[in-house]
Amino acid sequence: MIRRIFKWTAIICLLVVLFCVTAVCSVWAYYRHVTGATPGALPLPVPAAALGAKVNVFSGTGGIPWMCAHNTPAATTPFGMVRLGPDTASLFSGGAGTNRSGYYYGSNRMVGFSHTRLVGADAQEGGAFRVFPSRDSRAAEDRKPERNAGFSHHEESGAPGYYAVRLPQAQVLVELTATPRVGVHRYTFDGAEGDAPHLLIEVSSAIGNKRTENATARIIPEAQEVEGSVRLFGSFSGRYDGLDVYFVARFNRAFASHGTWSNGAFAPSSTTASGDDAGVDLAFAPEAQGATAVEMRLGLSYVSVANARQNLDAEAGAIVTFDSIATSARDAWEQRLNVIAIEGGSETEQRIFYTALYRAFHMPTVFNDVNGAYRGFDKSDHVSKGFQYYTDFSLWDTCRTAQPLYCLIARKEARDMMVSLVEMAKAGGCLPRWPAGAGYTGSMMGTPADIAVSEAYQKGIRDFDVERAYAAMRQTALTGKPEGTRFSGREGLEEYVKLGYCPNDRMKESVACTLEYAYEDHAISLLAEALGHAEDATIFREHGQNYKNVWNAERQFFDGRNSDGSFQAEFNPLKLTYADSGGRFTRGYVEGSAWQWRWFAPHDPQGLIALFGGNAAFVQELETFFENTNDGIGQWHPGAYYWQGNEPDIHAAYLFNAVGRPDLTQKWVRQLLATKHSDDYVGLDGNDDGGTLSAWYVFSALGFYPIAGTTRYELGSPLFTKARIDLGGAVLSVVAENNSAANVYVRRVTLNGQPLDRTWFTHDEIAQGGELHFLMGPTPE
Repeated sequence: MIRRIFKWTAIICLLVVLFCVTAVCSVWAYYRHVTGATPGALPLPVPAAALGAKVNVFSGTGGIPWMCAHNTPAATTPFGMVRLGPDTASLFSGGAGTNRSGYYYGSNRMVGFSHTRLVGADAQEGGAFRVFPSRDSRAAEDRKPERNAGFSHHEESGAPGYYAVRLPQAQVLVELTATPRVGVHRYTFDGAEGDAPHLLIEVSSAIGNKRTENATARIIPEAQEVEGSVRLFGSFSGRYDGLDVYFVARFNRAFASHGTWSNGAFAPSSTTASGDDAGVDLAFAPEAQGATAVEMRLGLSYVSVANARQNLDAEAGAIVTFDSIATSARDAWEQRLNVIAIEGGSETEQRIFYTALYRAFHMPTVFNDVNGAYRGFDKSDHVSKGFQYYTDFSLWDTCRTAQPLYCLIARKEARDMMVSLVEMAKAGGCLPRWPAGAGYTGSMMGTPADIAVSEAYQKGIRDFDVERAYAAMRQTALTGKPEGTRFSGREGLEEYVKLGYCPNDRMKESVACTLEYAYEDHAISLLAEALGHAEDATIFREHGQNYKNVWNAERQFFDGRNSDGSFQAEFNPLKLTYADSGGRFTRGYVEGSAWQWRWFAPHDPQGLIALFGGNAAFVQELETFFENTNDGIGQWHPGAYYWQGNEPDIHAAYLFNAVGRPDLTQKWVRQLLATKHSDDYVGLDGNDDGGTLSAWYVFSALGFYPIAGTTRYELGSPLFTKARIDLGGAVLSVVAENNSAANVYVRRVTLNGQPLDRTWFTHDEIAQGGELHFLMGPTPE
């Protein structure tokens, strides 16, 4: 018996040692890879434009995995359907996915280059039609699912619309660019006699550990094309029966030989493949001397192969060269970035700013083909007429910063986004919360589309069916979702309407849901008022005060309240939901602590202040919240106090304005700008969530911040001496006189030459342009 115990103890100890050695080696490899090189050594075939040169496409792609921003260096265009980029091997599992968008800066193994992904979201979605370059001598090995190749950041470059890396294993330079619906590849293979270049297309690929079904491929040698399709089951598409994706790939060279694989079996000379694991292997005759360049252009569609071919012909069929397409992608980004021209600040601050602006234009995603066709939430094909149909809205996050940014500087796109949301409601029954691809995902909670739609209408974006949108939000908020919809609606709605709060003993996330519903109801009240629905406006205005019903006056926190009116017995405001797996202390919260949800009434700061007992107590507690935040960004544990990567509290620094302490708003905003955003591979203090954190930086650096769902902007402390903001037909100039790293405090503000004796202004006051002028100083006046 003792011998048996000793034997198992020894085995367990050995396994622990092996695990520790593996972990240490992985961390050491990560450290060497990350610290040993910086991308940029490879020359760009098309020089970056002035503002694009300030963008770091690798920012937000690394750091602690669970704190990663989940951004990508993929080649894409603004809001493009195609995001053609590198997928790296996971540090621990081998497959792509340490970074949810496919590319993790700390990995030194490449698994290929795929065409679709979300950006900044903690969801593995996409990874369609992954391409892997190979050689005759390696093709059989590389056809295996565990294929990968080493690379170094020393031999990697990227810019808006372009990505490149050298893979020594195949002696190939990989270059990627894109149009909105076409991924454009160039593989330049070094001369190697007798070792012909190959391109493998994994039709059944997916990011991370997600799966696909029903992959099909057909090689058409006489046309130098491959076509096919697959059904993706990602983190989100797997929740609504999968998402069909179609492609047509066209090459600049004839195939010297070809074959396909299906479910692990390779068939030389075959032209078709199908199954849950399927792909094609294409070989090309090498040049007699020198390098061999193989170009591929792959058109995507979510409707049909025929539409994928039409997208390919329309966007990349007539353009002769790879470089000309890269130039067009570069110019599309430069036009976007040029909507805000800044002066002053440091070079690093300018790079962070334009990187943030760049990230804000990645999602949502254009989903319709060039002929207008798109797959709707009813799984039928529709045609967009007079608008681009968008999907992939991270609305629970983006409604706070990114959607307000579009209402300011991308109003045409903002209007099309509103039309798209209404079309989703028509096809699916409800306005969505986190729509991805062709369906509802059920991610997060609440009805944040209420905020986005209400704000857009209030800010003058009117050319959409707002009454249809209003009817949908009204039903979901008062009586519940319609029968047959796959939208999850507002959980606990019946109790919320009856009691004025979501009861903690009957549902999880009760506190967060109550606070979110109240905020959303306030936004609905403003839309109802604007539309002339006076009775509804009164009802929703009253519901907007429901946040007070979960305030525990004894504990001075929003707290889980039971259906009998009592509050939960156990309480620990320092517990994060992430570290409380059983929900003992955090059952009522979502993605955060009681401290982080303590400030969530952005629509009614005066009512919130009253709950604390007045200005003095409020200021003291809010200062404590900021003073205890973790130093730096991307820490192993975000802490229970202010966390820049947590949407429910990212407005909190602007609450000091409401208690007559704008100096503290200015102090903390400037500190957050300086310490919670960086110009390296970490970049952000958590998931970017479709550009949410990036848009926070853009607004805050300009000196004002939106209160989502309203027309109000809170004043902060501008980072730059001048900013020129193109509003689309009008220009708003922001001037910060005497601004510097030391002069962070605002002495005086004028708007269009008139003194602004308050800490806010409305959208109507700047909609026609003008000048917002700050006088800065080293101390508050």
